[in-house]
This record gives sequence, C-alpha cells and structure tokens, in this order.
Amino acid sequence: MSRKIVGWVPHIGKTSRPHYIAIADAIETDMRAGRLAPNDRLPPQRRLAEQLGLNFTTVARAYVEAQRRGLIESRVGAGSFVRTVMPASGARPARPLELADMTMNLPPEPRDPALLERMRRGLVEIGADLNVLLRYQGFGGAPTDKEVAVRWLARHRLDTTADRLLICPGAHSALLAILGTLARPGDAVACEALTYPGVRALTAQLGLRLIGVPTDGEGMIADAFEAVCREHAPKALYCNPTLLNPTTATISQRRRQALIAVARRHGVKIVEDDAYGFIPVSPPPAFATLAPEITYYVSGLAKSLGAGLRIAYLVAPDVRSVWPLAASLRAATVMASPLTVALATQWIEDGVAEQLLTAVREESRARQVLVREILPAGTYDTDPEAFHVWIHLPPPWTRAGFAAHMRHSGIGVVGSDAFNVGGTPPEAVRVCLGGVLDRQATRQALEFVADAMNHPAPAATASVI
Repeated sequence: MSRKIVGWVPHIGKTSRPHYIAIADAIETDMRAGRLAPNDRLPPQRRLAEQLGLNFTTVARAYVEAQRRGLIESRVGAGSFVRTVMPASGARPARPLELADMTMNLPPEPRDPALLERMRRGLVEIGADLNVLLRYQGFGGAPTDKEVAVRWLARHRLDTTADRLLICPGAHSALLAILGTLARPGDAVACEALTYPGVRALTAQLGLRLIGVPTDGEGMIADAFEAVCREHAPKALYCNPTLLNPTTATISQRRRQALIAVARRHGVKIVEDDAYGFIPVSPPPAFATLAPEITYYVSGLAKSLGAGLRIAYLVAPDVRSVWPLAASLRAATVMASPLTVALATQWIEDGVAEQLLTAVREESRARQVLVREILPAGTYDTDPEAFHVWIHLPPPWTRAGFAAHMRHSGIGVVGSDAFNVGGTPPEAVRVCLGGVLDRQATRQALEFVADAMNHPAPAATASVI
C-alpha cells in the first residue's frame, strides 16, 4: 500500500548545485531520515514545481535523477513512488544524467528477446565463412547478394534487375556518386525547400547549388519545380519522397506524376532517396517505378532496420548508367563491407529483416500515440508510421531558444536551420522518437517538450543564430 504525500516539499535552500540535483538529494536525505517511507507517492511534478517556484522541467529532471539513483520508480498513469529497497549510502549510478538524444533520426531499437536471438544467430551463421568475408570482394556486390537485394526490393514494390543494381556502403556514398556523375561544380540541383541535411553537405562538397522548391500538403509543387527548371536548369531533382526528413510529408502519387512530367520536359534526372520508403505498409509507388528511365533510386537499410547496417541498394535507370557510378564508388569506397553485406543478405533470406521491419513499424506507431496524447494538438506535423515529428513552435519561442532550453533540460532536438534551403527558416524543430530511448523515456522526453511549448521561458526564447 502507498500513502499519498500531500505536504512533502523538499528543502533545497540556497545552493550552488543545480536545482534538479538538490531536489534528488533532498529525496535521498528524507528517505534516510524516515520522512519518506517505502511506497510513498511523491507529489505530482507540476504541483511541486509551483510550490518551489521552479520550471516543470527542472522538477521532472529531478525525478529522472532520483529514479536513476534507484531512489524512486515511475508507474505509468499512477505517478512516482519511493522504492522499497534503499540503495546503499553513497551509492550512485555509474552514469550521470544523460542527454535524451532526440537529434539523430534512428528507428526504434528492437527489444523482443526472440527477435534479438534470431538476429544473433544470423551473426553466427555468417561467421562460418569468416575468412572469405575478410577478403576483397567483387565491386558492387556478389551475384548472390545482388539477387537477394532484387527480391527484397520487389517485396517492397520495386522491380529491377541485378545488372542495374549496385550494393553500396551506405546511402551517402551512393548519393555522392550519383550527384557527382550527374552534375559538375556550379550546376544546380533542385530539392524540397526543407530537406535532408546530408544532401546539403554532399552538394556543398561537390560545389553544386542546391535550389529549394516550395511544398504544400501533397509535396513539392510542380509549378514551382517548373519555374526552378526554367531559371536554374538543374541537372537533377533530389527528393526524399516518403516520410520526408524532417517534416514526415509524403509526396502523393498524383504529385509524383506531375513532377515526373516536368522532369521529362526539361531533361532533369530524379535522385530518389527512399530512406523511409519501407516503413509505411502502403506507400505511393516509387519514382523509380513510375519513371524508371530517368530515376536513380537509393534504398538504404539504416533507417528501416538499424543505423549500423550501412548498406544501400542503388538502382540505375539502365545498365549503361551503372558504369560511371561503379567507377566513382570504387574510387571513393573500394567496396561495401563484405561482413555487413553478408549479414544483410542473411537477415533478408531468413526473414529476420522483415520481422525487424515489422517491429520498427509497430513501435513507431506506439510512439506516435504518445505524440498525440502529449503534444498540443495542431502544433506539429507527423505521420502515424513515422519515427520523427516536426514541431511548429508557438510564440515567443525561437528555434534556437527552444533547442537551447531543451538541451539545458537534458534533451536534444534539431532546429530548422539544419534542413532549410534558401529563405528564412521556420520556427520549428525536428524530434526523433527512435534510437536507444525506450517508450517510457520517450514519453518523459515528450512531456518535457510539451511543457516547454505550453510554458515558454522568456529568457530562453532569444535567438542565438
């Protein structure tokens, strides 16, 4: 049985320590003195924040610190309770309070023991040919690996042939080769006005001009792309068409066909970065399906299965287009890691990849439920199957002020400047829901974010960009 703690307020006095540390210390002190007993329920965080004259995030962070020390435990829907077993005097966790890193856009990590065991068995099985996998391999993937890749893509609605496919060490290397083959320094490349930061870095490295195309609810506006083609004569249109990083937008099939018509009319190649295309159960057809003769298609496994699986399948418009890509990739990367390619092939063949993809989808949906429960309605863009969310900040927040405030609270988010191509960036941030955080930690971090949106701290709203 637990008893409700109505009157307990920590005594923190004047201290040079951060307030969240002082509150956690007070919880420990009062536990040892008997003022807090096992199973006692601590006051709700917002009420305690009001009593102490502190921000909600400070008190919430204090409860996280106390939980990390083993002093209290949180029960979903019930509150925070004093633990029945008191940690030894002076005991502290090995790790300090860490950043809830919601900056890197990673799929949720698998936690099902049966799935993890199947994944480990795949590692053991490829180890039977370890000597072979430690040798140089033929560039672009062995025939067996390429055939498995073709079947994997076909399972997800993209038909191709092995002679048009290259296996690359990650999507970045594939995109670098494609853009370097299609354009020369000074040439223009069109893209969404808010786009994946990686392509900004790649085009800068190649000396290319990245031209942002305005978007609406269906994706890039075809008339705006037409205007860009007339004014800048881009060599390529780069797009991240499904669950766009950062906004989670998906280009509709109708809009894809309209953009293809413009690209054909102006002789523009399409570079389709389908990083998230396998996450939705029923996505629109890929550009490479609708217009294979002008589309360079890249499908990495990092965003659908796991960031450490640095493998990407590059599909060229035709066999002739493969040759310069292969030369560029060979010069820059030598080859994809045979160990990683073998593991990807093993997981695809034995069904682990599909099971892992299903787990990512299910966990992403569950975390989107948290988004709907916690974040203020109408303040964000997302998709029920995405593992990130695009938050429009209410005034007086600025993107820099909000990111700094979150960082001070132990949470990392990414401001819109990282994604913006031309013009003034919107006052918005991207928040990742995946990675190493479990569902409870994701809930807690989203509660911090929501509270900051509802209760701006004036001192933290000034832009430092």
